[in-house]
Amino acid sequence: MNTVTAIADLTARQQNIRALFDTLAPQRSRWLKRNRYFYDNDRAYMRFLIPAGCRVLEIGCGDGQLLAALKPSYGVGVDFSAEMIRVARASHPDLEFHVANAEDPAALDILKGPFDYIVISDTIGLMEDCEALFARLHRHTSSETRLVVAYYSHLWDPLLSLAEWVGYKMPQVPQNNLPTADIANLLTLADYEIVRREWRQLVPRRLLGLGTVINLFIAPLPGIRRLCLRNYVVARPVPVRAKPARMPSASVIVPCRNERGNIENAVKRTPAFAPDIEIIFVEGHSKDGTYEECERVKAAYPDRDIKVFRQEGKGKGDAMRKGFAAARGDIVMILDADLTVPPESLPKFYDALALGRGEFINGTRLVYPMDADAMRFLNNIANHGFGVTFSYLLNQRFTDTLCGTKVLWRRDYHRIVANRSYFGDFDPFGDFDLIFGAVKLNLKIVEVPIRYAGRSYGETQISRFTHGWLLLRMVLFAWRKLKAF
Repeated sequence: MNTVTAIADLTARQQNIRALFDTLAPQRSRWLKRNRYFYDNDRAYMRFLIPAGCRVLEIGCGDGQLLAALKPSYGVGVDFSAEMIRVARASHPDLEFHVANAEDPAALDILKGPFDYIVISDTIGLMEDCEALFARLHRHTSSETRLVVAYYSHLWDPLLSLAEWVGYKMPQVPQNNLPTADIANLLTLADYEIVRREWRQLVPRRLLGLGTVINLFIAPLPGIRRLCLRNYVVARPVPVRAKPARMPSASVIVPCRNERGNIENAVKRTPAFAPDIEIIFVEGHSKDGTYEECERVKAAYPDRDIKVFRQEGKGKGDAMRKGFAAARGDIVMILDADLTVPPESLPKFYDALALGRGEFINGTRLVYPMDADAMRFLNNIANHGFGVTFSYLLNQRFTDTLCGTKVLWRRDYHRIVANRSYFGDFDPFGDFDLIFGAVKLNLKIVEVPIRYAGRSYGETQISRFTHGWLLLRMVLFAWRKLKAF
């Protein structure tokens, strides 16, 4: 269905913008080809942010090329240039396009929301009242919708003006001056939470391969990235903080290997923080009778819903995946069997997720003072270093990527599994599989500090040098998959 909506009461500026784009519509493909390197990179990152097969609304869609590149299951484009929409309909008959002024309060009422993603690519520079537009879009969102705003840095205005003057860039009208911090502020005023920000393309041309090298190896560096031409802000609607009528169920997955002395305490010390809790032990070929202890504890506590599995593969990551596959709870939680993250802290993680404060809850051991024997000195230094490194790589604040306790909705875990092909089955720890997947899905990530305790039974299964080397490889992997493309 392609409906033409009447446009009323355009300001003089809006009339000038519409006239310009009506004139440019037949030539836009030529301009895009002239700057193909820039647009190819922009679309590649937009496809990273927005998986194929989603319901996508684009405000200011132009001729529909970006919307088509996202391969939506249901794609809707809105633009007040009738000529742009005519070209879009002819080029992409499988998508839905409307001639409408998105800033008119009634213009978007015909849309069939909610949408998984709402895209505003450069159009933010042409809006009369950005905050009002953001607020108006709430009616087309759900709690899982992501708003993606792509724009350019005004530090580039002199070069862009020169490029336009010599004919390398499509003509434009004066744009709103909106750095990412100001876009984030407007979104906050309109009741959105910022999920991520990113800066890309320090050199927007190939330059015989030199531009590609600079964009891969130099542009992502801290400080320098703020000089990039292109920036992106992803936000979600602020969730309702009220306690839901029905609190969700929970599955606590406990990977365990040679942890016989901790199994019963894992059950006894787990509070009744949800109306329905199951505890899933996944045992990993122990030599101290851990599996038999899990079975004994299961029989000794018939009032608790306890399940016991033995993993076929090796490593914590494999054990976690087996536990997640068996989980039935709305919320899935990881509790390391060494109990250095106290089970008594699980209610904090549960509340943060169930009450909408975040969508992926990561524990951090590096805020409160810890027991003297809880973490070796070199491990402590390395964990702080990896926290800083991964915060930069992920554009999310992570003080402790290797804290074993991570909590998320089971439905989001299945979305991570569905998108796992992007990163691959690479992670022996299990932590990064979840972290990278959550970042890829633009989940709101929140850290919960815990008081890290020393072991009361057994020995650490972390090898500083073997696992340290694996972590360095993980850093390089994260850079390649999240920055260097």
